[in-house]
Order: sequence, then structure tokens, then C-alpha cells
Amino acid sequence: MSTLFTPYAVRSLTIPNRIWMAAMCQYSAAPEGETVGAPTDWHFAHLAARASGGTGLIITEATAVSPEGRISPYDLGIWNDTQVAAFQRITAFLKTQGTVPGIQLAHAGRKASTERTWVDRGRQITPDEPYGWKPVGPSAIPFAESSTTPHELSKEQIAEIVQQFADGARRAAAAGFEVAEIHGAHGYLIHQFLSPHSNRRTDEYGGSFEGRIRFALEVVEAVRATWPEELPVFFRISATDWLAENPEDDREGWTADDTVRFAKELQARGVDLMDVSTGGNAPDARIEVGPGYQVPFAERVRNETGLPVAAVGMITEPAQAQDIITSGKADAVLLARELLRNPYWARHAAAELGGEVSAPVQYHYA
Repeated sequence: MSTLFTPYAVRSLTIPNRIWMAAMCQYSAAPEGETVGAPTDWHFAHLAARASGGTGLIITEATAVSPEGRISPYDLGIWNDTQVAAFQRITAFLKTQGTVPGIQLAHAGRKASTERTWVDRGRQITPDEPYGWKPVGPSAIPFAESSTTPHELSKEQIAEIVQQFADGARRAAAAGFEVAEIHGAHGYLIHQFLSPHSNRRTDEYGGSFEGRIRFALEVVEAVRATWPEELPVFFRISATDWLAENPEDDREGWTADDTVRFAKELQARGVDLMDVSTGGNAPDARIEVGPGYQVPFAERVRNETGLPVAAVGMITEPAQAQDIITSGKADAVLLARELLRNPYWARHAAAELGGEVSAPVQYHYA
């Protein structure tokens, strides 16, 4: 059997294969009212289809730990018990299909208060517009020229957000999730603190590498202390801002070297796997992409630290995914848009490569 279809054991959990679904925003939750931020029938159908297709681990879209932490008013949240109850229906079904349910705990920081991607290309909603609010960040630096300047967080407000992550983890466990992934990538709040491109603070949360990683480590420690000891914590990272790689761009940013150094700190604090992505913090960074273009960053973390990793980024073909696992570049692959195009990708890959994934009993005649 191809190693792509072998189980992955982490803490007390066994994920049935190495084909995992990356978090992808759906912008489909209610923006106000009693069910604000709660998953709907759309989320159930969306996630259930990929579970029925044999995906081993499904990570929900970025799920905000507070209303202000949503990237749009239509995002999912995990800050109240109504949201917990709505998630329980989904996690219970995923488990019946042999799929492990995971949640991505998030705070969008200065990227918050935006439209859905299909409305005005996801422009930022100003605080005086319906459903808009003033975003926050490590420094009063807007994400883009057209963006709202965020409020610079005080140390007391930073502590409140750390607690919100811990509370979100507690609720996520009650909702039936078995993997908690902390979102530290794609220009969300934790990434904003990590990168000197967006963090210009002069106190203990800025300046040096140790200062810029302080907030992230406080979140990790709070989540790990709250999340069940027998279940894993993942961390999603943007391995680079794509600034250092461009010789024509003299701006300072987060680098691959920083990621390797940071991975060792995460490992020491009980993080079980790093989900390695890139970019998202400098909207005008110029990069060239191709199939598997982010995989080398994951491979480097794995080789230089021993921390298990999952690779993501234009992974579309079964043979490509299999090579990433068998050659030791990553412990698992995370598919995103390809699973939107084909919810049954895992079943098709198994047929092509001679593997096996779980299928609903109702489909056994197929």
C-alpha cells in the first residue's frame, strides 16, 4: 500500500490516512443575530462531502475566537455555546465517516472586517459601514494602502486575546473536535506579530525575534494548557512573507530561517505538527508559483528540527502527493482547492495508486 494511505498516529489519535483538508473560508455564517458565527447547513454539506470522500482529517475554515477576530462578518466563530452546539452536529457526522474533525482557531487582526471574496474582491469594510468594525494589530499599520489603520493593541488587550484563544480551545473540545490548529499564517494576527513587516512595537512584544514570537508562544501555551492532553495541537505558519526571496524588495519580513528557529520553540511547548504554508502578510509581494511550490519549506522544517509537518500548496495529483510522503518531505499533505473541485479526491487517488480509504456503506456497490 502507498504510504499516502497509511495511518498517522499522534498522541492518542490515529488519523486514517495522510490526505487532509486545509482550512478554507466559506463566508457563509450569519453576520448577526442569535446564530452569528455558527455553522449552517452549507457548512455541514461542505464538510460532510469531503468526509464521505475519504479525507483523513478535515480542518474547518479559520474559526474566530472573538467577533472582532473574524476576517469577515460571515465567518465561523467559537466564542459562544450556540456555536458549540451547531458544530457538534458536524463533528459527530465526520466521525461516523472515519474522518478526524479539526478546527483552526484564528484571529484576523488587521485583516479583519472585509467583504466576502466574491463581493468587491473582499475589500475591507470600514467601521462606519454595516457589519464593519475597526481592526486591531500589533502596530498601527494598515494591511494595504486602501485598508483601515488598525488599533495598536495594548498589553492588557493582548492578554485578553490570549485568553480568548484558550476559551476557544475549551469550546472546540466540547464541540467534538479532535485536532486544534492555531492559525499563525496568512497575515492573521499571530503572523502580524511574528513579522517585522507588520510588527514595529518597541515593548516586549516587538523588536527582536524573541519579542516578536512572544505573543504566539503565549497563545500556544494557553491553548495547550486548555486543550485535552491526549489530543494534538497543530500550528499553521507562513514560512516566509516572500520579501527576502525578492532581491528587488528591500523590506524586512518573516523568513524561512525564522520559521525553522520558531519551530523548535513550538516543539518545546507541545505543538505536535507544523502546517507549513507561505505568504499573506505583504499583499504586494511578488512570487512565482508552481505545483508544490511550498513543499520545500515544510521539508526543511522536518529535516532541521524533527518536528512533523504537513505540506500544502498546489498539490493536485495523486502521484505528486505520494512522492511528498514517500520521499520524506512531509508527514501528510493538505489539499485545498483541489478538494473543492473533487470531494472524492482521496477515493480516486486510492484507485489510481492501489490504496484504500474509508467509503460510506451506502457506496459500497460503486
